[in-house]
Amino acid sequence: MWEYTDKVRDHFMNPRNVGEIENADGIGEVGSLACGDALKLFLKLDDNERIVEAKFQTFGCASAIASSSALTEIIKGMTLDEAATVTNQDIAEYLGGLPKEKMHCSVMGREALEAAIANYRGIPLPMAEGEVVCECFGVTDLEVKRAIEENKLKTVEEITNFTKAGGGCGKCLDRLAEILRETLHEAMPLIPDRRPGRLTTIQKIKRIEEVLEREVRPALRKDGGDIELIDVDGDFVIVSLRGACGTCKKSQTTLKEYVEKKLREQVLDTLIVEEGK
Repeated sequence: MWEYTDKVRDHFMNPRNVGEIENADGIGEVGSLACGDALKLFLKLDDNERIVEAKFQTFGCASAIASSSALTEIIKGMTLDEAATVTNQDIAEYLGGLPKEKMHCSVMGREALEAAIANYRGIPLPMAEGEVVCECFGVTDLEVKRAIEENKLKTVEEITNFTKAGGGCGKCLDRLAEILRETLHEAMPLIPDRRPGRLTTIQKIKRIEEVLEREVRPALRKDGGDIELIDVDGDFVIVSLRGACGTCKKSQTTLKEYVEKKLREQVLDTLIVEEGK
């Protein structure tokens, strides 16, 4: 399983500044529920463009929630010009580090901040003006290039970890390799370092969500129960049983003999389902 720092766990279990600011001066919205991660950031400013309040609403994993919480703590008290210099690495470092597969959560935070600042100033987002190279997650070539340069990325796998690009259908992998080569000024073509047939973390999560929604959830709801996907750590699928299933004495049997069996049959035969609260 991925190792999370104590600070990540703290900001996940006790997120700061959750909610919405009425009449916010700046609002930044990135990601989408369809892609698995979404973040909406609200900023309230004083007359000197200093951030006096920052709140967020996030749909995503533990790292997404922790990164959003950390971001709001970092930027409170900053001027907009100071906040504009905050990077995804600043967010990750504030949390004591993030697993490499979860770095895209810190990038999402940084992008939401940029969107909120642009919204306040009434200007377009420079990164959004690039060529969309990953249609699954709406990632542009400018976003990929910046991620490579700022985070010293060397492989296509790392690009996926930081931007999610290439983590869906995989059609953009060759283009990502080309952008990587151009950005690093490499003469030789770079081959995506992903074995054929191997599921990326994002592909795995997407398939797990599809099976839960299509087969598991309808069956549990017939008995007054439900299930929620909390996180996916490698081959460990962390879920929470709800309703009647949450108090049922046979909940472990349901997890292992039904949920885990379904996921192993239709997603990956090495998956292990565990219950989290």
